[in-house]
Amino acid sequence: MSRPPFDAPSEVDIATVSHQLGRPARNVIGIAARCVCGAPTVVSTRPRLDDGTPFPTLYYLSHPAATAAISTLEANSVMPQLASLLEEDAVAAGYTAAHLSYIADRESVEFVGEIAGISAGGMPTRVKCLHALVAHSLAAGPRVNPIGDLALARADWSPTVCQCASYS
Repeated sequence: MSRPPFDAPSEVDIATVSHQLGRPARNVIGIAARCVCGAPTVVSTRPRLDDGTPFPTLYYLSHPAATAAISTLEANSVMPQLASLLEEDAVAAGYTAAHLSYIADRESVEFVGEIAGISAGGMPTRVKCLHALVAHSLAAGPRVNPIGDLALARADWSPTVCQCASYS
């Protein structure tokens, strides 16, 4: 199994992510997506943290403008709307494929038995965390995670427009 394609984090990346999160970044193994200006947008986190804790969230949305936009969607009850789309066979099949893709990406980094079969964001049967689903969409690219793609399309943030200065 090959490792997912993401950039190794530089010291500047780690400092930027720490600033974005408002706390020290931990166990970051890569930058899975970047803003058009080059700033980290999605980090990849080790599947087992340094303290031994299993951590299923390989792709973590770190960009403050993106996080705020997705939080707004969650606050405006977009999750139930997107969850209702899982009743459509094509969307459900795509979401199941996204779940399997997520697990394959994480297990290509490290297999952690305690989280085997678990992805993120409620996949494959629920919509639980749009932040995780959008992070997966940004990291994996379009047409991998249908719910993440739809949430990203509804957000008032785009990875093609830099808003980093607003959150410095």
